[in-house]
Amino acid sequence: MPMMRIDKLVSQSGFGSRKEVKAILKQKVVFVDGEVVTDPQMRVNPETSAIYVGDVLIEYEKYVYVMMNKPEGVISASYDEEEQTVCDLLDEKHQWHDLFPVGRLDKDTTGLIILSNDGGFAHRALSPKKHVEKVYIAQVDRELGEKDVKAFENGITLDDGYKTMPANLEILSEKEAKVIIKEGKFHQVKRMFEALGGSVLSLKRVAFAGINLDASLAPGQFRRLDEKEMNIIVNLLSKD
Repeated sequence: MPMMRIDKLVSQSGFGSRKEVKAILKQKVVFVDGEVVTDPQMRVNPETSAIYVGDVLIEYEKYVYVMMNKPEGVISASYDEEEQTVCDLLDEKHQWHDLFPVGRLDKDTTGLIILSNDGGFAHRALSPKKHVEKVYIAQVDRELGEKDVKAFENGITLDDGYKTMPANLEILSEKEAKVIIKEGKFHQVKRMFEALGGSVLSLKRVAFAGINLDASLAPGQFRRLDEKEMNIIVNLLSKD
């Protein structure tokens, strides 16, 4: 793997900001293979070197996976000069991991978004060939019925002439439904309802690739994926 600056590695491991880590280095308590390191620019291989801060061994994480409950008004991007992004909501430790959103949710769409630095996972999760399942709760401006359910089952022709894959529409109440799709065209759920003469008033993603949104996460909150969720990631990466 590429060599890393020691200050970045120690910061990513939870020992503070780059500035705080530089102060730690000056205290001569950081050791690489038994040797004291004080230069923040020194480059190390975290997979082959034994790196300690005091008596704490740094266990390097190559890839990080985070679940976030995306709030309304935040864009799905790593950086933007004008808009607040999902990455802006991360704490400093996770920002040093150079995470990026796996896929996107519209600015006004809320709910589950995965952030990671694993490009392989992102590629597989977003590949049109994988047909990764995405689950939404949609509030619409008209009453829903069996005709809409059948239309989703048959696939819907969008405004640009594209016909979607068969999808699942489960009516939860008069104007609320669960939508399950296996592709990710631009504004797809909204455009599907628009093709049927309705408008989406609110849209929340509650599952992605078999991973469900943690109901305890308030909008803007995030957490690492747990062991069960990580197994889902592993299985997805292992599929041809």
